[in-house]
Amino acid sequence: MAVPKKRTSGSKKKIRNHAWKTGSVGVASRAFSLAQSVLTGRSRSFYYAAEKMTERRNS
Repeated sequence: MAVPKKRTSGSKKKIRNHAWKTGSVGVASRAFSLAQSVLTGRSRSFYYAAEKMTERRNS
């Protein structure tokens, strides 16, 4: 017969939720940093076709 699980405490729930949220903040920060470096032309780790972007801007 199935037995219900014990209830998770509020503090444990808050700790897990905070860890999940801070992980997403780190990913968003790195993505924003990469976007800034690409837009300013200082990116050395991200390759993209610059010709297509200049064609779009001139149109």
